[in-house]
Amino acid sequence: MTRRARSDMIEETRGKLIEAARRAFGEEGYAGTSMDTFTASAGLTRGALYHHFGDKKGLLLAVAETIDAEMDLRLAAITESDPDIWRGFLHRCRAYLEMALEPEIQRIVLRDAPSVLGAAYTQASQRQCLTSLAEILSRLMAQGVIDQGDPDIIARLINGALVEAALWIGEGDAPEGRFASVARNVERLLSGLKARH
Repeated sequence: MTRRARSDMIEETRGKLIEAARRAFGEEGYAGTSMDTFTASAGLTRGALYHHFGDKKGLLLAVAETIDAEMDLRLAAITESDPDIWRGFLHRCRAYLEMALEPEIQRIVLRDAPSVLGAAYTQASQRQCLTSLAEILSRLMAQGVIDQGDPDIIARLINGALVEAALWIGEGDAPEGRFASVARNVERLLSGLKARH
């Protein structure tokens, strides 16, 4: 019988805690989640949580970062799957807003993580998104699809608008109606970037 590497066991324990917390935070919210309940559901102890994440807040950060990374992968796949770079960019922006309709993203990423973890989390979570947006904008500029400008600044402006819209969609009692309102206008807003030939 082969002994499992300690690093494998550590990763497995971390993974179990993140998965159990993700389910609990998604269903009950951060404030309503009992540490004892979700650690027991993972077959672990509160001590394991403290050892790997420091506290419940540290675990929320790990859960939010996991979901953020998954969102980034989904958005990148959407952008790259369309041979028309402009259309792929529009689909990406719309898909980000659609994610605000997903209960787990609404509760963990849009509500609990920003309010519990604060500005440091929000800025860190937006960094990857800003980088990939700026890269797409640079490609659109290089191909003459959109007017020349500073891609980093434009990425910040677009990201700010999309994040604000996603927060607005996620916080309301009728998120589908809010999404429909935003979706009708987001392409109109972005079309202002198009190059005038």
